[in-house]
Amino acid sequence: MEQEVGGVKLSGMQIPSAIEDLANRLGFRPGRGSAARLSQVGTMRNSSDGRWTKFTATQRIDFQNPGFEWRARVGPFGLLCVRDALKDEGPILDVKVLGIRLISASSGPSATKGEIMRYLAELAWAPDAIMQNEQLHWRVLNHDTLSVACEAQSARGEVQLGLDSDGRIGSVYAPDRPRREGATFVERPWRGRFYDYRWHDGRWLPFAGEVGWDVGGESFVAWRGELTNWAIEV
Repeated sequence: MEQEVGGVKLSGMQIPSAIEDLANRLGFRPGRGSAARLSQVGTMRNSSDGRWTKFTATQRIDFQNPGFEWRARVGPFGLLCVRDALKDEGPILDVKVLGIRLISASSGPSATKGEIMRYLAELAWAPDAIMQNEQLHWRVLNHDTLSVACEAQSARGEVQLGLDSDGRIGSVYAPDRPRREGATFVERPWRGRFYDYRWHDGRWLPFAGEVGWDVGGESFVAWRGELTNWAIEV
């Protein structure tokens, strides 16, 4: 059951006090930057029986708008270059090998919805956005589960954030994140977790995370990553 709780106002919107408390616990302080910049290493795969492939990546996550840009080098010698982003002009997926474009996709409501949901799920790595992004719509589902939604470019995404025993973001879940399967998107259950929280640059940040899909009654992890650096963009 949803709880209607008091809170503070941001641009005329009522923000539940539980959300303000979460942001403060994670280290939010007003006026301390416009985005997070981070570096990662990890592995990823496309299916439950797929081979794990190593990657190194950098990412920028906007605090004030639902936007991010993830650039990765994947595979042996980092020959595969991947750009996954949500920009003002829309979602972007660009894959190149030695400068030759293999995949380019940047339109459609399903693609936009999927990228919105990624942005929402990664608020643990951009805790300042919890209070600074006025486009986020919050609900308190129970004492340890929050729901956050956002609309962009005629698409809407929503994810649930589960709080761990320390009141930090420990898990994410959505029943309907669009997954690219061939030439189309299929909405699938999508879930992940954050762990290894550390106090870094005035924030509590998870230095490890993983996400995966439920496909055909089977759950599998598709992405695992660790932070190697995190900083505020002023």
